[in-house]
Amino acid sequence: MKSIQEDIKNQQFKPVYLLFGEEAYLRQQYKQKLLDALMPEEDTMNYSRYEGKGIEPREIIDLAETMPFFADRRVILLEDTGFFKNKCEELAEYFKQLPDYLCMIFVESEVDKRGKMYKAAKAAGRVTEFAVQNIQTLTRWVLQMLGREGKRITQRDMELFLTKTGTDMGNIRMELEKLLVYTMGREIVSSADIEAVCTTQTSNKIFDMVRAVTERNQKKALDLYNDLLTLKEPPMRILFLLAKQFNQLMITKEMSEKGYGQPEIASQLGVPPFVVRNYFQIVKRYRLSQLRQAVEDFTEAEELVKTGRLGDVLSVELLIVKYSSGE
Repeated sequence: MKSIQEDIKNQQFKPVYLLFGEEAYLRQQYKQKLLDALMPEEDTMNYSRYEGKGIEPREIIDLAETMPFFADRRVILLEDTGFFKNKCEELAEYFKQLPDYLCMIFVESEVDKRGKMYKAAKAAGRVTEFAVQNIQTLTRWVLQMLGREGKRITQRDMELFLTKTGTDMGNIRMELEKLLVYTMGREIVSSADIEAVCTTQTSNKIFDMVRAVTERNQKKALDLYNDLLTLKEPPMRILFLLAKQFNQLMITKEMSEKGYGQPEIASQLGVPPFVVRNYFQIVKRYRLSQLRQAVEDFTEAEELVKTGRLGDVLSVELLIVKYSSGE
């Protein structure tokens, strides 16, 4: 990201930019930064945009070979083309001889780093991966946005906010905008405000369901399950996320019994430390053997559903009932 910022600052641009990675919000932000720096807003003659698979490489090359009209640059934006996931020998070869007036910006959700296109783009220009940001970076980002609006929040309430939003920056930005409107005229953002207006992501609803199961609150767990079904969440996805949660609980239990602390466990699981703190509260209610059995049960249920021996909705209900009924 810093290298793109330097290019923009110095007005020295590469002929190829490849922006990819899981964090879609950052991909879009840096795409727009490049476009704003490269093209005057009124210049539509020297700017072209392509999106989706099925684009003919020869068409792109022919356009790239067309000199810009009364301008220094021709800019071609290509989004989610699949060129970096599948073979595209023609473009990869063309990257070796790009005209000096050309700037091609590729924005892709998936790339194959072993492929010729990726290697050719890296050799010809700049490749930037936008990974999911860690919790410290996200916290600083949210605090900066709150600070610009003259608002404050406690560390505990920040954790609650990020627990609800997840790590997707686009979703965080949207939920924060709701909070800012809701707390207009007030300096402090409270947990009550967050609970009132912020939408809990599916994966976090799953965690609430797991917590209800571990607290033996069968009614609440089943109610949460029905809420997810009402929201058109596929039962197989719910089953997958439940299995993932119990697997993380099992790993937490294993590592804690071996003497590892919260930071090490958080690093192993790829989750914020405050999430592991929540896990610690749950795993105290289980023996390691119980968690291992739960993971096996979820794996078996998935197999039964896939082979048609058990209905998808019923499979999740049975597991919720089993693990919220005590021993």
